[in-house]
Amino acid sequence: MAKKKNQVECSFCGRPASMSEVMIPSANQEVYICAECVDQIHTLLKDYRGGDSHEALDKNNDIDLQKVPKPKEIKEFLDQYIVGQDEAKKYMSVAVYNHYKRLAQEAGDDVDIEKSNIILVGPTGTGKTLIARTIAKMLDVPFTIVDATVLTQAGYVGEDIESLLTRLLQAADYDVAKAERGIVFIDEIDKIARKGDNPSITRDVSGEGVQQGLLKLLEGSIVNVPPQGGRKHPEQKMIPVDTKNILFICGGAFDGIEQKIAHRLNSHVVGYSADGRRHLKGEQYMRYVAPQDLKSFGLIPEIIGRLPILTHLDPLDKEALRKVLTEPKNAVTRQYEKLFKMDGVKLKFDDNALDYIVDKAIEFKLGARGLRSIVEAIMIDAMFDIPSSKTKTFTVTRKYAEEKIRQSNLDDFK
Repeated sequence: MAKKKNQVECSFCGRPASMSEVMIPSANQEVYICAECVDQIHTLLKDYRGGDSHEALDKNNDIDLQKVPKPKEIKEFLDQYIVGQDEAKKYMSVAVYNHYKRLAQEAGDDVDIEKSNIILVGPTGTGKTLIARTIAKMLDVPFTIVDATVLTQAGYVGEDIESLLTRLLQAADYDVAKAERGIVFIDEIDKIARKGDNPSITRDVSGEGVQQGLLKLLEGSIVNVPPQGGRKHPEQKMIPVDTKNILFICGGAFDGIEQKIAHRLNSHVVGYSADGRRHLKGEQYMRYVAPQDLKSFGLIPEIIGRLPILTHLDPLDKEALRKVLTEPKNAVTRQYEKLFKMDGVKLKFDDNALDYIVDKAIEFKLGARGLRSIVEAIMIDAMFDIPSSKTKTFTVTRKYAEEKIRQSNLDDFK
């Protein structure tokens, strides 16, 4: 005789029916299993089968190149969110499109297309991370952004190199086959530069050691990844992930690399006096960045060789910063207008106020990222007072902006 619903218990965990979303009965309704136990069994099976999913890669995740956005379409999408940086956007668009073509390549083809990992070099606030975040919006492959600053050599406090792939697995809902054709953006790659050319008695555990560890990931190999991240433990079940088809994009500010570039350019001037050497502003040197400059900065030759595509992002001038402030879909001023609109208030910035904000961003040398800090300092009092008032329109003038910046003491830290 079947049990009444209020007497039913899960035969696996003993959970009563009242504490479960649903109870699933056996054929004769003598044995029940709760929804929570079913979820756990599903997860266990997924982890158990993870190592065998390589075989299903070509069957379940075929790439239809007709549906893949072309490089021009990818760049047009990036243009909606990012001002300028046409060269970097062009490189990224081509690299992503070629990544899709590489995934669509038939097995056994005589010509094996190698992956073209990318490295983006540019000052802070020029849009390196924004390009990565924006391009992730339109992709049909798993995409994750990780920070190189938390990585250390195996055996030391910090995260292991394999934690990069844990994030990618999470983005792919632990579908290994999907993760193996994903894209990883490694931010702050310059922070793992070698600290010095001379060997030291102290270990460079967050510098050259991390670069050495990244080599196998960038080149392509089967890596055992802890499914929940963190440190590796002998009793922890690992998920094998093949990085052969994972595209890696690296970005870094490389603060001070202009001196390396300037030294290289000036040292190769032949047949001219000192006055004949080219004179460039500091920010203009970035467009001449070359692999040897990355080596001088502290990246090891092996990792530079595995990042064959090198491109730069230009510092943002006054005109570009003004566009960043108002034109993109997610422009800073549009975000604040949206915030005020949700309170039924129409917000407007006059042109003089916008010019003042841009001037301050250039003065602080924080790039586009600094615009948000400055606007926040100007708007904080208004955002505090206006929701409680009956104000329906609010205009930010230059005088108001100057007063709020002066009160915020931002000028004391320029």
